[in-house]
Order: sequence, then structure tokens, then C-alpha cells
Amino acid sequence: IARQFNESNGVDASGFELDWVNGRITVEELRGKCKAMHGQGGGEERKKAQHMRAASTRATVVLSGDGGAFASSQLKSIKMRQRKNGSSIKHPNLSDAEAKPQKKSPYSSKDVFLTCLGFRMLNALLIQTYFNPDEHWQALEVAHRIAFGRYGHLTWEWEEGIRSYLHPMMFALFYKLLALLRLDTPCVMIKAPRLLQSIFSAVGDLYLYKLSFALFGDGVAKWALFSQLANWFMFFCFNRTFSNSLETTLTLVGLYYWPSVRSSLNKAPSGSRKWGLALAALACAIRPTSAVTWVYVGLLELYSTHDRLRFIFVELIPIGFVLPVLPISLIFAGYSLAALEERGSRNGEKKRSSCICNKWPSRKQLAIFFLLASNIPMALYMSLIHQRGTEDAMNYLSKEAAKGKVKSIVFLMPCHATPYYSTLHNNLPMRFLDCAPSKGMPAESDRFMMDPVSFAVDFAKNWSHPSHIVLFDSEERHLKDFLVSHSFREVRRFFHAHFKVDRDLQASVVVYAMTDT
Repeated sequence: IARQFNESNGVDASGFELDWVNGRITVEELRGKCKAMHGQGGGEERKKAQHMRAASTRATVVLSGDGGAFASSQLKSIKMRQRKNGSSIKHPNLSDAEAKPQKKSPYSSKDVFLTCLGFRMLNALLIQTYFNPDEHWQALEVAHRIAFGRYGHLTWEWEEGIRSYLHPMMFALFYKLLALLRLDTPCVMIKAPRLLQSIFSAVGDLYLYKLSFALFGDGVAKWALFSQLANWFMFFCFNRTFSNSLETTLTLVGLYYWPSVRSSLNKAPSGSRKWGLALAALACAIRPTSAVTWVYVGLLELYSTHDRLRFIFVELIPIGFVLPVLPISLIFAGYSLAALEERGSRNGEKKRSSCICNKWPSRKQLAIFFLLASNIPMALYMSLIHQRGTEDAMNYLSKEAAKGKVKSIVFLMPCHATPYYSTLHNNLPMRFLDCAPSKGMPAESDRFMMDPVSFAVDFAKNWSHPSHIVLFDSEERHLKDFLVSHSFREVRRFFHAHFKVDRDLQASVVVYAMTDT
């Protein structure tokens, strides 16, 4: 029956054959399928149905004999044909794409990783802007204090013991290595942490590709990786030394090894559940909020989910943490581009067969152009221009301190607005305005922003006269007379931003120095 169906219908009917061999369907049930096909189809379908009915009649005679021996021989025949033709039996609950045998990726893991590593290292060198204080104050500043002991500031979260040292310890060991090699120069200390992070980012890129390949094959995997590398926010954020960045990589690797994410035919690597659990535990130890992701994944173990797109979209996307989930959502972009590519190839074959030429770009080409045109300018602007003044000011002070031209620094600006000792890398007295939670009284930073002049006058009564003061131009307008009266002059002004983010426009960062400095 199955072979007649195969010859007349032009499809792989091995599944029907195996179902009969294993006793899951009867000849009568197969005849019912034929009758249904006969009733629904036109002329061609009727011919196929007639072939099926004739074949089922012949099969009845066979079944009346030694069915067991015949079934055994047929099962062997099926397997031999599958090995010869490279076909597989379709799982009844899987899509056609998932039921196909897992092909080997055309690109080796080594090639993918090295490509991503080169891209991410260039990406790290191009990031010259300030995004969020946690990049410095919750990672590098803590690591610098661990590595060099004498100097480095711990914010109130570390004093209260509510943060994990696992993430900063990684950078602390790196700082120690640089010091042992005598490479801890101002330039290296500024660039090296993001270059180290670029290695972990490249691992995340690799496992996004591998996860996409395991779920949907190479067609989706290559476009998912393209979407990841082209995405402006990943370019802007992934190489920063946030704990979220490492969490994102661990999440991608963990999901790749997690068995329930895969279809039953695409076997996970050996010991994958242990690896998945270990990576989930590490992600949660580094960043406890990662537990939200893994509780979701763990709950999914209780259910049988066969629709991979629905699994990702309905079950995983609701997690409200952008960076770890963004690469997962970019698999959708890869899936869409792969669909456009497949549709374009089919249309191209039709046009070639009908000798029709089309000078207009394909939908896939338009989609790629739109992705690049909308992401590349944003990535470069956010990484090279927007809010770069605070980084430039600290880089300048680091080089001046290495020359012995800086004695002490006061930051008259909102707290944690600049990098600190991890960038300066010099054991000098520095003072910033505190913003730790307090009861009943506004923090220093808030009082300064409410009335810069009154705060500065009171503050100056108790300070040890600094050699340099750093502030935004928005506060400089109010404090110019105060600075002149205390013998300070402007020495450098750094562009910061074209538009305001959460406060008044802070267009530039200004460095003042004592007139005799």
C-alpha cells in the first residue's frame, strides 16, 4: 500500500509503512484514508485513490499469511531504503522541518566563533560612550578594589552584602594578570575589560547560532546570527561589562544544552541536562534575577511542547529583562529572513523557467537593506557619540594623573555619572556626591541638583582643596562665579550629548583645575 502510494503520490510514505509494520494502523483504516482522498480530490486524486485501493486488496492476501515474518522483512527493507536515501521517518507531532534528519552545519563552530570574536573585538574598541553606572560601579570598580586593595569604591549594595562577587572576581583576576605582566597602563586599563568581555560575547553569538541551528536548521541559524551582529542594541550593550552581558551568554549556552528546547529527534549533546543545570545555577549565582528565566524553562519541563516557535514566543518572551531575551527574539528575525530567502529562491526558479527578468530587488534584499540602514547608524552613534563626555573626561584625568599633574578630584555632578578608580588607576583622593538611600534627608546628589550654588558653598567649607573639579555644563552655568572665586579655571571641555536623557541637557563635561596646577 505504502509503495503504491509512494509511486502515485510522489512522497515518502515510510511512515505509513512503519505504522502498518508496528500494527498501529489496519488495512481498513488505510482504505478509509483512500476513500477520503477519493471524495475530496479531482481526477488525479481519484487515480491515486484507485491505486491505493488496489494495493490494499493485495495487502489483505499478504496479511492472511505469515504476517510476523513478512513484517520483520519489511521493517528491514524500510531501514535499508532510509539509509540508502538518507530519509527519516516523520514523527507524527513534528513539523516537516523538524522531522528531517539533523544535518551538519556547513560552518564549523571554530569558524563561527573566530568570525564573531573578530567582530566583537572591533565592537569593543568602538565603544567609547557611557551608558549605565553599573558597567563600572558594580563590576570594574569592585574588581579594581579586589585586585589592587588600596583603592576602589564599594557602593552601599556591596557594603550591605547583597551583591555576588562572582562576576567582579573574573575581572579582578584579569587585572591581577595585567599587573603581573606590567601592562596596567592607563590605555590598557581603559580598553582591556571590554576586550575581555568580547570573548564572552563571541561565545554567546556562537551559541545563538548553534541554538538556532538545533531548532530550525542552517537556513534560520545563519540569518539569526546576522540579525544578532547587525542589531544596534547588542552592538551598543553586549560588550559592556554588565553582569547582564555574562548572564545573556550563559542563558544562550544553557538553552542550547537544555533538552526540552529541542525536538525529540534532534538529540541534545551527551549530558546536556547536567550542563544546562550547571549553567542555569551559575547564571543565577551571578545575577539572581536570572532565576525568572530558568523557572520558566523548568516549568516547561512539565508540559509537552512541539511547536518551537510557540515555545519561544509565548513561553519565553514575556520575561521582562531585555538583554538576555533579545538574542532569543532575534531568532524570529532569522526565521523571517530564511523564509524570505526560500520564497525568493522558489520565485527565482519560476522566473528563470519563464524567462522573465526583474530588475527590482527581492524582498530579502529589501529586508537586509532595512536592517542595516536602521541599525548601523544607531549602533555607531550610540557607541561613539552619545554620552561620551564622562568617559573622555576620566580618560584624560587618568593620563594626567600618570604624569603627576593631578593631586585630587571632586565631582560636582549626579552620583556615579563617571567611571572612577578602575579608569583612573591611580591612588589619589577623589570625592563624588553620595546617593545612598537615607531616611528623612535627601542624599547629597539630590541636594546638589536642587540648589547647586548653596550646596557648593557649604561643601567647600569642609573640603580639602582639590586640584581638579569635574561637572556638567548645565551646573557650570550656576557655579562659574563660585569656581573663579576659589581659583579654578577651565582646562578641558568634552562633548557629551546632543539631547537630554533623564535630566536637563548635559551637552558637555567640563574639567576645572587650580590656577597653579
